[in-house]
Amino acid sequence: MKGLVGRRQRVLRVRHVQHAMAVAETARARDEAAGIAHNIERLSKVRRELFETQGMATGASFAAMQELATRLEQASRQLDGALYDANRKVEAQEGLTLAANREKEIASRLKERARANLEEWRENRLAALPRYRRMQRTGDV
Repeated sequence: MKGLVGRRQRVLRVRHVQHAMAVAETARARDEAAGIAHNIERLSKVRRELFETQGMATGASFAAMQELATRLEQASRQLDGALYDANRKVEAQEGLTLAANREKEIASRLKERARANLEEWRENRLAALPRYRRMQRTGDV
C-alpha cells in the first residue's frame, strides 16, 4: 500500500513538471506571437509616416519613398503569414497545456485515493488486532 502511494506521488510530480513545461511553452508561443504583432504595427506606422513629409518632394525622393513603401508592405504581408502561424502554434500549445493540466488533476486524484485506501487499510488492520494489542498501540495501557 505504501508503495502505491509512493508511485502515485512520483507520477504526480512528473505530471506537475509536464504541466509547468506546457505552460512555459504556451507563454513562449504567446510572446512570439505578440512580438510579431508588434513588428506588424511598427511596419505599418513607418509606412504611414513615410509620406507625411512637409513641403515639396523631388521625383527621385518620391520614387524612393514609393519603393520603400512597397517593400514595407511586402514585409508586412509576410509577417501576417508568420502571425497566423504563431497564433496557430499558440492554440496548439494551449491545447497541450489543458491536456497536461487534466493529467495532473487525474494523478492528484489517484494519489489522494491511494492515500485514503492506505489509511482505510491501516484502520482495518488496527481494528483486527486483539483488544490488548490495540490498547498497547494507542497508549491506553
